[in-house]
Amino acid sequence: MAKHSAIVGGSTASRVIKCPASVALCAKMPPKPSSKYADEGTLLHNAIAEILEKDMDAHDIIGFKYKELVVTEELLENKIIPALQCLDDIDPDCEMRISVESEVDFGDYLPGVFGSADVIGKLKRSAKVIDWKFGSGVIVEAEENHQGMFYAAAAMRTAKTKWAFEDVDEVEIIIVQPPEMRRWVTTPQRIAEFEMQLSLAVKEASRKDATIKSGSHCRWCAAKPTCPLMTGAVDRATQLALKDLNPEMIAIYLKKADVLEQWVADLRSLAHQMVESDVRVPGFKLVAKRAMRQWIDEQQAENVLMDLTGNHNELFTTKLISPAQAEKLLKKEKKELPKEIVVAISSGSTLVEDSDPRPAVLQIGRQLSAALSKLN
Repeated sequence: MAKHSAIVGGSTASRVIKCPASVALCAKMPPKPSSKYADEGTLLHNAIAEILEKDMDAHDIIGFKYKELVVTEELLENKIIPALQCLDDIDPDCEMRISVESEVDFGDYLPGVFGSADVIGKLKRSAKVIDWKFGSGVIVEAEENHQGMFYAAAAMRTAKTKWAFEDVDEVEIIIVQPPEMRRWVTTPQRIAEFEMQLSLAVKEASRKDATIKSGSHCRWCAAKPTCPLMTGAVDRATQLALKDLNPEMIAIYLKKADVLEQWVADLRSLAHQMVESDVRVPGFKLVAKRAMRQWIDEQQAENVLMDLTGNHNELFTTKLISPAQAEKLLKKEKKELPKEIVVAISSGSTLVEDSDPRPAVLQIGRQLSAALSKLN
């Protein structure tokens, strides 16, 4: 995987356009340690690139490594094969010319701005920009996708990929998020408009009075712990008394809750990282987590406890595996889990915005009580 531009890349294009001041704020932050989710994403990106570049059979990628992670049969079946199937759906006749994991940049137009495009392709008179997304927590839409448009604009200016955009009538941004695929067709003119928008944001980012704005783009911003808007939002939220709130205000704060929660989490992570690096954070220190007792040697412990209790059965516990675990077990044997032995029971309810596609929970108890009270 290519390194990320310190100014703006595909994944940060939306944030920089909406909040140019974030460039300078992020530049002051220490690099964040990688997470297991990011490492798994890198593993899957590298594995698919290996398959496509070497025209390998997908099953031969099992065992492929990145850091301590390995491509397993489960990752192959749930992530890699569905992603490759989407590629087959885009190009069923294998006519598309592609470039895999290409570093694309804007040259002298925007020095220091570059990114790594997963797949750049051309099928007849249509340029294709394909972006793999292996996280399942946040749905990524293709329409007006700034990351996809960033790669398209940069690829148009990059010698080894601009061929894909020559003599085309359309540019298609495709987000492959197994098992789903989302597609959006736009024009080369719209990509040029986006490029101008990005250029203006990058130039503004170098000014001291650059626009600073909070919103959904703050979700992955590294500067959340020190952002003036974030700290101000927290201060205002904690100064309000509960009795002064009304439902309309509650709704407004709920929309900001995700950002505030992420800010708190990132702030704690940053402070932890600083203290670990011998930077003093006044009033805080690192302490060892609560120690959990464990056997030094399980076989030795079993022998000692057998001598003490004389009862082998009481030393061990057994528990039936979960339906999800059983499903995985049966899948290896090409069998399905019988539906009649499983029931899905919700553990309760959770509060979400009205835009969430799931149906609202019916408050049956309260509705029934209200109906009975009218009969009395």
